[in-house]
Amino acid sequence: MIDTSAFQGKKAAYFTLGCKLNFSETSTFGKMLQDLGVRTAQKGEQADICLINTCSVTEVADKKCRQAIHRLVRENPGAFVVVTGCYAQLEADEVAKIEGVSLVLGSNEKANLVQFLSEAWGEIAPETSESREASPTRSARFFREKTKDIKSFAPSCSKGNRTRYFLKVQDGCDYFCTYCTIPYARGFSRNPTIASLVAQAQEAAAEGGKEIVLTGVNIGDFGKTTGEKFIDLVKALDGVEGIQRYRISSLEPDLISDELIEYCAKSRAFMPHFHIPLQSGSNTVLKLMHRHYDRELFAEKIHRIKELMPDAFIGVDVMVGCRGETPECFEETYTFLDSLDVTQLHVFPYSERPGTSALSIPYVVPEKEKKQRVKRLLELSDQKTHAFYERYIGQQAEVLFEKATRGRAMHGFTKNYIRVELPAKDANPDFDNQLISVKLGEMTRDKESLMCII
Repeated sequence: MIDTSAFQGKKAAYFTLGCKLNFSETSTFGKMLQDLGVRTAQKGEQADICLINTCSVTEVADKKCRQAIHRLVRENPGAFVVVTGCYAQLEADEVAKIEGVSLVLGSNEKANLVQFLSEAWGEIAPETSESREASPTRSARFFREKTKDIKSFAPSCSKGNRTRYFLKVQDGCDYFCTYCTIPYARGFSRNPTIASLVAQAQEAAAEGGKEIVLTGVNIGDFGKTTGEKFIDLVKALDGVEGIQRYRISSLEPDLISDELIEYCAKSRAFMPHFHIPLQSGSNTVLKLMHRHYDRELFAEKIHRIKELMPDAFIGVDVMVGCRGETPECFEETYTFLDSLDVTQLHVFPYSERPGTSALSIPYVVPEKEKKQRVKRLLELSDQKTHAFYERYIGQQAEVLFEKATRGRAMHGFTKNYIRVELPAKDANPDFDNQLISVKLGEMTRDKESLMCII
């Protein structure tokens, strides 16, 4: 039995690094603490509890995690600081040694965050912030299972302070690509039942939600735990009344079936919007990465999507400068991407990760060359995105608007994920979470959106 009286009136600050899945989980943690009587600290207020949900996809991500922890400790002296997420799983010892950290929870433990927090709070958290400041040398406790023992699934369907809901449908990964630490941080692929996910979507609809983003680590692998199929999840969610839009955050190309593409093309609520990781357009590099497809299969999937959904927005992940990516391999990637009818490239430089088998691959790309390759692909991405946007100037489109600060422009997205801006003079708080028909205008000055007229 958790004693909630100790948490009544306490204030919490949250910080999330990394992916949409992390954001979804943090939002759920916030709801858990709210149920204990904890409110979110407002700007300028010092928090009693700080929760940092970390990422460890690159070395830069690790550094950002440490910086975020140090900053929150500094800004909230004496606060009870909880660190969870991928960095906490992979480097629990290191995180626990950071001054000011109180509790470190790995991937298996965060599902029971409230229980761990309550027990640790009762044991080591002093009564007041003044007394907490007087004992800054207290040591952190950490709990972390080995990767093979990570079995729990922490359900999550929340929106935080955003408009769209994020529904966690899967966790973990069985792929073990040579460059990646995620399977070690999150464990093997696992998922809840379709029935439980439909119930969460229905609850979001009852709260007024209109759009849900499906999140996970390897979403297309859904069903490992329950023996169900991802396509059946999609069909079941499509039938939830009240939810008018679904987006799938990321799908491995080898797990995108023709049946799924065909269903999404005619579905009621699944949007013509796909995010598909490629990582490299060179078959030589894909083999070194231990990816589960070749460039020919990837091109086939893009072609099929565009054949059935010509207006589809397709985002593509590309890793640049990984071990083994010779200049010739990079040029293959560039030429391949240039030939594809995709909308946007999410480009990120390869980062050496301790413990990964990629470290044994010969040929290391110099940092200067890596930066030049990133620059070239980002320029190609801008060309493709701008060309896609320009096709829709002057057309009518339905936009789901998102909350904006008073006096600022509002933004939202069309069905096919074109970002739209409504000038501040026309913005209206009542437009938040509303689907409104607009006329799409010219590109904004920052080239990030299309202006619109209501």
